[in-house]
Amino acid sequence: MPDGGGKDIWHEHQGRVGCVVKILKQKDRVKRGMAMTQISDRYHEVLPRIQALCEGEDDAIALMATISAELYQHIDGFDWVGFYRVTEAELLKIGPYQGGHGCLTIPFDRGVCGAAARTLTPQCVDDVNEFEGHIACSSSTLSELVMPVFDSASRLIAVLDIDSDQPAFFSDADIAVLAPLLADLFGRIRKAAC
Repeated sequence: MPDGGGKDIWHEHQGRVGCVVKILKQKDRVKRGMAMTQISDRYHEVLPRIQALCEGEDDAIALMATISAELYQHIDGFDWVGFYRVTEAELLKIGPYQGGHGCLTIPFDRGVCGAAARTLTPQCVDDVNEFEGHIACSSSTLSELVMPVFDSASRLIAVLDIDSDQPAFFSDADIAVLAPLLADLFGRIRKAAC
């Protein structure tokens, strides 16, 4: 860096870079905020309807059937919505769903659903073809969101699987909306007969 005037130019350049970085970070926050708002809008009408339909219900299968139907029927971009139930150690079996045929069984060590069951964490996959071990139940699925479902004793009883025929359709904002819904509705179940 040169002496004198060059030093001032260097500091001015650093200042501009800092401003650009701040502006980019602000734009990123705004974009994430807009995405969160758009996703919240996606669920705006269906969440109260699900809550009303499921009020007082403590049967896991009835809850799964109602949630699947409502999400599938009312949210554009959801190509398949359903639950895979934990029926024995390390194994998921198809439960209530909407859309084309689903896989009948999924071991915990396979696919996006298995990963959610194994790790007990939501799985948000932008491109299912890039997910190692993905099970292609439908060739139209491009992105997928899988949410673990727990009963009142925090036992894993199922996973909610939502597929989209659009790439990168889901985000953390979907998780932020769906996790409390699932916790509220399934958290009242003492022992699920899945």
